[in-house]
Amino acid sequence: MTIDWVHFTPWASAAGGVLIGLAAAMLVLLNGRIAGISGIVGGLFAARRRDVAWRVAFVLGLLAAPLAMMFYPMAPRIEAGTGTLVVAGLLVGIGTSYASGCTSGHGVCGLSRLSPRSLVATAAFMAAGIATVYLMK
Repeated sequence: MTIDWVHFTPWASAAGGVLIGLAAAMLVLLNGRIAGISGIVGGLFAARRRDVAWRVAFVLGLLAAPLAMMFYPMAPRIEAGTGTLVVAGLLVGIGTSYASGCTSGHGVCGLSRLSPRSLVATAAFMAAGIATVYLMK
C-alpha cells in the first residue's frame, strides 16, 4: 500500500475533525440535542413547531460546506458514477435505520458519551466500509 502524498491532508483533516467535535459539543451544550444527522433530518418530517428552525439551520450548514469547497484549491474528486452514489446513499440510509443512528450520532456523539451501543455500531460501520473498499478496489 502506498500513500498518495499529493492528496494527503493531515492538517485539513485534523481541523475538520476539531470543527465537527466543536459543533457536536455546542449543539449538545446549548440545545441539549445530539448531532446525529439522520435524526436531525428525519426529525424535519415529524418535527414540532419549535424544532424546525434549528434543524433547518443545521441542514443548511451541511449543504453550504460542499458549496464552499468549490472555492478550495484542491477540490475532492469522486470516482463513482451517479448510479453508484444513489445506491450507496440508499444503503447508508438502510444501515442508519437498522443501527438507530448514523456515523455522526454513534461515532462522534455516542463514543464521546462512552455508549456501548455506539461502540458496536461504529465498529460495524467501519468494518463495512473497509470491506466495501477492499471488494471494490
